[in-house]
Amino acid sequence: MIFTTVELAYLAGQRLGRLATVAPDGTPQNSPVGFRHNAATDTIDVHGYNLGASRKFRNVAATRVVSLVVDDIASVDPWQVRGLEIRGEADAVTSEDPPEVYMSPEVIRIRPRRIISWGIDPEAPGMQARSTSS
Repeated sequence: MIFTTVELAYLAGQRLGRLATVAPDGTPQNSPVGFRHNAATDTIDVHGYNLGASRKFRNVAATRVVSLVVDDIASVDPWQVRGLEIRGEADAVTSEDPPEVYMSPEVIRIRPRRIISWGIDPEAPGMQARSTSS
C-alpha cells in the first residue's frame, strides 16, 4: 500500500486538488481537478467532463510528469494548514468506465513516486516526505 491510513482518510475528505502537468515544450499548466483514490491500483485517478480534450490530458499523454496538491485550511485561529503533494508519473487512459454518468471515459491515473504531507497527522507534526517503491 502506497498511502498511509491517515493520508487515505485525508484524501477521502477532500473534493478538489490542483494538478500540475508539463507540456512537450516545457510549459507548465495547473488545473483544479476532482480525484479519487483507486484502491484496486493504489493510484490517484482524475476523471472529468470531456477530459480527453483537455490540455492536462494531452500533457500527460506526452510527458507523463505530474504533481497533485490537495490542501485546505483546518483553522484560521490558530492558523493551521494541511495537505498532501503527490508527485509522480501518470498514464492517460482512454477507455474506462467513469464513476459518474456525466464524466467521459478518459482518466489520468497518477502513480505516486514522492509523497509530501503537512498537518494531516497529529502524531507526526510538521512536514513529512517519502519516496515510494512503486
